[in-house]
Amino acid sequence: MKLNQRVFLWSLTSSLAGFLFGFDTVVISGAEKAIQGLWALGDFQHGLALSAALWGTVIGSLVGGWPTDKFGRKTTLLWIGILYLVSAIWSGLATDVFSFMIARFIGGVGVGISTVAAPLFISEISPPEQRGTLTGLFQFNIVFGILIAFASNYLIGSYGTENAWRWMLAVESIPALIFTALCFQLPSSPRWLIAVKKDIAAGTSVLKRLRPEASDAEIQQTVDEIVASVRAESDLTPAEPFWSRRLFTPISIAFLVAFFNQLSGINAILYFSPRIFELAGMGEQTALLKSIGIGVTNLIFTFVGLYLIDRLGRRTLLLIGSAGYILSLGTCAYAFQSETFSIVPVCIFAFIAAHAMGQGAVIWVLISEVFPNEHRAAGQSLGSFTHWIFAALLTLVFPSVVDAFHPAAIFGFFCFMMVLQGIWVITMLPETKGISLEQMEAKLGIRN
Repeated sequence: MKLNQRVFLWSLTSSLAGFLFGFDTVVISGAEKAIQGLWALGDFQHGLALSAALWGTVIGSLVGGWPTDKFGRKTTLLWIGILYLVSAIWSGLATDVFSFMIARFIGGVGVGISTVAAPLFISEISPPEQRGTLTGLFQFNIVFGILIAFASNYLIGSYGTENAWRWMLAVESIPALIFTALCFQLPSSPRWLIAVKKDIAAGTSVLKRLRPEASDAEIQQTVDEIVASVRAESDLTPAEPFWSRRLFTPISIAFLVAFFNQLSGINAILYFSPRIFELAGMGEQTALLKSIGIGVTNLIFTFVGLYLIDRLGRRTLLLIGSAGYILSLGTCAYAFQSETFSIVPVCIFAFIAAHAMGQGAVIWVLISEVFPNEHRAAGQSLGSFTHWIFAALLTLVFPSVVDAFHPAAIFGFFCFMMVLQGIWVITMLPETKGISLEQMEAKLGIRN
């Protein structure tokens, strides 16, 4: 099926929220040691300052379903850009740790809401055959943002000025401004217009723009499927709200895929990669340069994941990723235990490759497609909240954990969690590729 250029451009624009997500999440890695020294922070305060953005993402993901449904996907994405812009400028100008944490928290709220609104919007405008690839653009832009953040940190840090960390954080205002401007040309989601706003005429008009090659009968069939899904949902809602046995399968999928995503250790490794490389005996600048290697590896294998996600399917990629996780994390634990530090960078790069092909490519696609129309925003919010609450907790405690435990034990724990993920994928996870969002309900036993 030929990709509609208009759909691609709209998907790419909304996925740029992922670029800001990736940049904002990782840019702190180049500034964290300078911030700790500047304000003489202890381990707990340091962890709290670094996790301030993540606590913002927890709140943003928890409430993100409300503006996404109330005001629409497009309007929500526009305000996300404004939150990023305010956070970037404020973070760079912060004069004390409390002001810094507030600024980072605001950006985190934007990140949290973006993980609800952007994948959801893309999944709702994409044809079933290309939904994985197009929704995966959000993940691609996350890792592209991560790479640019690592490269930006390295370039700015190479000047060695005492205020370099401020520029590392403030430079995010440039892409934030560009994204905000681009959001004005996005359409409203047709499924939001029909399922939430009950504006069938407007939803039909957008569907025609999304599928100009389709006949009136084909467009009407899609509209009828959405309306039928909403009517079935409305009939059941009084007795069976979101937290119900009927939605047990999509709820468990959203929770577990997000839970295992963070228990792989991905955010801890991304946030503290320079410190991990220093633990392996590398100098500070070498560690920053190795971090760029993480970004490049992440980007390359995200391309691989996007190429395969609509070909092999979500379940297969998660299985491949689980195997890669287990091998890389297990080997990394052995390397630290035996003090064979030379293989640590290889293990970390292999871990990033496994994540990019597996969990990284799949998570936001899978969560965005398993819930029925009227509960999709709430379901996306649940998955995002689960992702970010564990990300925040891990980032908060990681500096203390590194001081208290040997690195081998830490990587060994992450490896064990990935064994559990593999068991879950093999025994419980259904395949979702190539199925329309309305047909997905029958596939998962939500609607017969």
